[in-house]
Amino acid sequence: MSEKILILDYGSQYTQLIARAVREANVYCEIIPYHKPFEFEPGLKGIILSGSPCSVNEDGAPDSDIRSFIEKVPVLGICYGAQLTAKKFGGLVAKSNKREYGRAMLKQLQSDIIFEDVVADSQVWMSHSDTIKELPAGFELLANTESIPVAAFRRTGDDNKALYGVQFHPEVYHSKEGKKVLRNFLVKICGCSQDWTPAHFITDTVEALKKQIGDRKVIMALSGGVDSTVAATLIHRAIGKNLYGIFVDNGVLRKDEFQNVLDTYATIGLNVKGIDAKERFYTKLAGKTEPEEKRKIIGSLFIDVFQEESKKVAGVELLGQGTIYPDVIESVSVHGPSVTIKSHHNVGGLPDHLHLELVEPLRSLFKDEVRKVGRELGIPAGMIDRHPFPGPGLAIRILGEVTEEKVQLLQQADHVYIQALKDNNLYATVWQAGAILLPVKSVGVMGDERTYEYTVALRAVTSVDGMTADWAHLPYDFLANVSNEIINNVRGINRVVYDISSKPPATIEWE
Repeated sequence: MSEKILILDYGSQYTQLIARAVREANVYCEIIPYHKPFEFEPGLKGIILSGSPCSVNEDGAPDSDIRSFIEKVPVLGICYGAQLTAKKFGGLVAKSNKREYGRAMLKQLQSDIIFEDVVADSQVWMSHSDTIKELPAGFELLANTESIPVAAFRRTGDDNKALYGVQFHPEVYHSKEGKKVLRNFLVKICGCSQDWTPAHFITDTVEALKKQIGDRKVIMALSGGVDSTVAATLIHRAIGKNLYGIFVDNGVLRKDEFQNVLDTYATIGLNVKGIDAKERFYTKLAGKTEPEEKRKIIGSLFIDVFQEESKKVAGVELLGQGTIYPDVIESVSVHGPSVTIKSHHNVGGLPDHLHLELVEPLRSLFKDEVRKVGRELGIPAGMIDRHPFPGPGLAIRILGEVTEEKVQLLQQADHVYIQALKDNNLYATVWQAGAILLPVKSVGVMGDERTYEYTVALRAVTSVDGMTADWAHLPYDFLANVSNEIINNVRGINRVVYDISSKPPATIEWE
């Protein structure tokens, strides 16, 4: 990467949003824990200090040598980063009379390049309990609000050591012109050229892959999902048929998905082998009802099948994976990896088993950036824009024991639901949708017959990244029509309900 912004993470829930906003400005950035040493590489254009749940005045509060930073590059402190800056240069930071959280109107007191094209009285978002009471000597107040005396400031002087602080969060949606503030810092103050684009990424990545891989062979487990498909396409661009893809039918895919995905891969030109292992998975899952046990069975058997197939390809030295940036950030976060709520079936267990060198072309991208790269690569929209689908597939949407009969029931109901979303132009308005087969039978009446059949729950959520989600407010008429379609066309289901739980407290999946 020729240019880069570094974001020092002090533990804020919004740190990834800062990175997303910087990337949206077509500037490459990386997040690192505040305590991790780094080099001032020639391409480093600036540093952003994130917020934090901590107080700058508490013992052991996160700290950084900001004076040494500004000797090299411009620095912008956000919330905690601004408070830390003020304190380290001799200002006063103390508890606020009230916790300042939510919307506020920014009053610009001085014109400055960081507020260029930002309207007066712009709405910003506050989230802090400490406040900056007094600025250090040599600092200038740029803006305040009705609630706080210091909302934005800069270090004065003509030595070109640019140092700014903002008490609000410019990265969040509720700061209406926050993206302009960040862009001004990136472009006007740091001098970034804004050349971080999908096309640029593809060119650089394919060249890097050619150097890493050479004439060696890469094997890769494909899932039909966005990440693995885009990663495989990039690797294919670099090495062609030396990429060997394996797509396993674990018996809990969506209706017709196995063949549809293989057909799409053939259209793209990927070298992919499909493995029908349905019966092996059904046999292992028989009698198992506990969600975590089902997940582990599917993950373990998947590794077994993948290993068996990989041994049939002679001379493989590398393993391709669709690792994306949030996975990387999570593993090196300020406080270490988050507590595991549930295990996920992915190919994360494969490196330890196969002892292969990893190839991860997407490890610097967020999910939305992966989709942009996929579109630039010409991957069909139906694959790029598809909803997330859990690794254990329909096994965790069938509550209780998984059987082939239940899978077929759920596949049909889910297909009716998803197709209806697409036909009614609703698919793109929700982040994820699917049907869940409940281990509950209820009485129904069809014609003159009494039925005693299964219930399905429909789930649809809106979200940005899946960390939080709200239930999608789909039209009643639409839900009524879907219910009729499922009950009339899927023999074995006589009742349909709609899940109106948000995350938190509920998860998106039921298991």
